[in-house]
Amino acid sequence: MIEIIPAIDIIQGKCVRLEKGDYKKVTVYSKNPEEVAMAFEDAGIQRIHVVDLEGAKEKHVVNYKTLEKIASKTSLIIDFGGGIKSDDDIKIVYESGAKMATIGSVAVTDKQLFESWMKKYGPEKIILGADVKDNKIAITGWKNITEINLEEFLNTNLETGIKYVLCTDISRDGMLKGASIDFYKNISEKYKSLKFIASGGITSVDEIEEFDKANIFGVIIGKAYYEGYIKFKDLQKFL
Repeated sequence: MIEIIPAIDIIQGKCVRLEKGDYKKVTVYSKNPEEVAMAFEDAGIQRIHVVDLEGAKEKHVVNYKTLEKIASKTSLIIDFGGGIKSDDDIKIVYESGAKMATIGSVAVTDKQLFESWMKKYGPEKIILGADVKDNKIAITGWKNITEINLEEFLNTNLETGIKYVLCTDISRDGMLKGASIDFYKNISEKYKSLKFIASGGITSVDEIEEFDKANIFGVIIGKAYYEGYIKFKDLQKFL
């Protein structure tokens, strides 16, 4: 059964959403992200994806105190991403209560450091973040689009022992226009050893069912939940 993984994006300790990763297009949904996380847990959710949007922009972890609050108030499996650029960053993320860390930019800019983290923490603690625009990998909070295509990125990192990949279609993120289901089906067919988490544009339960049929490991839901397109009662069959 597919994992439903709600996203809690953080700016200044608040739960927000961006549109296509644009920091100028911010919607605040809650001033207390820990309460949002508690509601997810009460509904039967087991995992959440917490994103430090300021950290991604500033290139170091910023909102670890918010992570601490969420971890102390819930028993959710928390995957934390955004701004993890150094040994100190990844250490504080785990110490603040995250069970997993999503690493994207460092896997591009400092492969040696990424490999050292894989050796130290292992594939059950690290998710490879693959943020994609026009099949090219984006880094640094999506501000920089590289010339590295997705398959090249995955192939390069397979040797590190990666098991989980959180793949975000930037062009769909926060737009409520539906997910690129065929894109995820194709990539998961090519890399059967990897557990893909699909993110970006997921708007309906029908789409989640399509991902489930395609044996995608998990889906991130964000704006569709916060805007009422997907409700907890709709998700019960997956929980």
